[in-house]
Amino acid sequence: MLEEELKAVRLEFAEAEARLSSGALEPADIEKFSRRHAACRQVLDTHTALERAVKEAGDTRQMLSSTDKEIAGLAGAEMPQLEAAVAVLEKKLRLLLIPPDPADSKNIFLEIRAGVGGDESALFAADLLRMYTRFAQNMGWKAELRDISSSGPKGIKNAVVYISGQDVYSLLKYEGGVHRVQRVPQTEASGRVHTSTVTVAIMHEVDEIEIKIEAKDLKVDTFRSGGAGGQNVNKVETAIRITHVPSGIITQCQEERSQGQNKMKAMAMLAAKLAQISEEAQTKANAGARKSQVGTGDRSEKIRTYNFPQNRVTDHRIQVSWHNMPVIMDGGIREMLEEVKLGIGRQGSDEK
Repeated sequence: MLEEELKAVRLEFAEAEARLSSGALEPADIEKFSRRHAACRQVLDTHTALERAVKEAGDTRQMLSSTDKEIAGLAGAEMPQLEAAVAVLEKKLRLLLIPPDPADSKNIFLEIRAGVGGDESALFAADLLRMYTRFAQNMGWKAELRDISSSGPKGIKNAVVYISGQDVYSLLKYEGGVHRVQRVPQTEASGRVHTSTVTVAIMHEVDEIEIKIEAKDLKVDTFRSGGAGGQNVNKVETAIRITHVPSGIITQCQEERSQGQNKMKAMAMLAAKLAQISEEAQTKANAGARKSQVGTGDRSEKIRTYNFPQNRVTDHRIQVSWHNMPVIMDGGIREMLEEVKLGIGRQGSDEK
């Protein structure tokens, strides 16, 4: 399978190189073939690096049986590092060979809503908001809070974060669904474990030409921003709430001091939601007899369980668990997201 995939990449690389060298391309085609040329080169360079690492590890492994104890000892000391390098390159290559999604490079709106579980659900929603925000910071991305509704001193009912950066959607697109938490609430005196849920939706940003929104279909309301501080808070109606009448979708933004900026950001969120609905409808229409692709963002789908007493996070779609809860809740989720992408991404390519 790997050789077949690499053969296809080599052919695509050669075609892109030939087309770019021809000098007969339109600007749009130049950009298209340049992207594919760069992507194919990354795959081939990674494969070359992997072959080199495998050979080095193999040569060093043979030295372990050397009669020279000093050489055998040096080889033994190097092996863990060499094997780790091979594993990293193997994973990188598998990720690069997942068929590209045209939306992978787009920025996203990440929406978090408290679900079943009352106050504990609201507290976990706040924990997830912090987890994703910290992860975005670790990746060098920008996380901008667009809307938030608090519940108590530490919980949230819902929040919307706009995350921008390199390949944001590529890593976070499978986070949509129901996230279940099992832990002892701070208010539980008997130490009994409670189960609560939080829903997460991931919507990639869309261009204006992708989704056409008619002004006659919109109901726009203004209201006073809530929150602490700021000369406009509770004084001027700068916050915007937009209702898309045909679909019933409501978006709002109150984070900016300018009504115009809030409206622009609420409209961008509305376009993303409408695009998601359109994409899900198209997926169902094209599914036919086979199952719908896993990870489309369906909120009724339980995708992951965070079990605090057992220090375990389990993704139910790929049946893999991690036992580093403190790291994960502090934003250390890249390894988990890559494993999910590998599992679901490969499933999707196998079904095609």
